[in-house]
Amino acid sequence: MLDFLMKNLGTIIVLIVLIAVVLLIIFRMYKNHKKGKTACGCGCDNCPSAKICHKK
Repeated sequence: MLDFLMKNLGTIIVLIVLIAVVLLIIFRMYKNHKKGKTACGCGCDNCPSAKICHKK
């Protein structure tokens, strides 16, 4: 088992970093959604999904 970890240490480190980045992105999107910010950044004036994002 230790031999496997040592041979794949670089891959494991990259995988951990990628998972951390993805989790941070998801957390930031969740916080922005709670604040009412849009994910696309272009506003909701002509967006066909505006009613889904901003339920009134």
